[in-house]
Amino acid sequence: INDSEGHPSSSHQTLKGTSKWATSLESLLEDPEGVKRFREFLKKEFSEENVLFWLACEEFKKTQGKKQMQEKAKEIYMTFLSSKASSQVNVEGQSRLSETILETPHPLMFQKLQDQIFNLMKYDSYSRFLKSDIFLNHKKSEEQEENSPEAQTAAKRASRIYNT
Repeated sequence: INDSEGHPSSSHQTLKGTSKWATSLESLLEDPEGVKRFREFLKKEFSEENVLFWLACEEFKKTQGKKQMQEKAKEIYMTFLSSKASSQVNVEGQSRLSETILETPHPLMFQKLQDQIFNLMKYDSYSRFLKSDIFLNHKKSEEQEENSPEAQTAAKRASRIYNT
């Protein structure tokens, strides 16, 4: 069975918005609107740097060319990992990187730290996000849109008429 775009349909692909975000942190982070709402929530919790670091690491993995990698690696280091970082993330001390590693960057050089931050978000802030007003209000407005007369297709209306 395929969806309207010819992709194999599965329960995860048909979920949208808050329903999809609630399935996993991974699903939330794949959706730009989900990231936006999660950032909004983390900002209120004074931990937005976690998702910003995670996103920067994802972007870093796609970086091509040694010079660009060095620049991006240094930017990530100075923003999130240095003791003088403006948005320092809370990672285990022994896994901090030294500035010398920035000279020879590789796509997965931040992976261990990124995994730490991901787990911190997954087991801490993500569950609170799902109970937050930001999430619940967004979910409520989605449900109201879905139930609005404009959102109901002729097929839905017809099925109601014939199934009564």
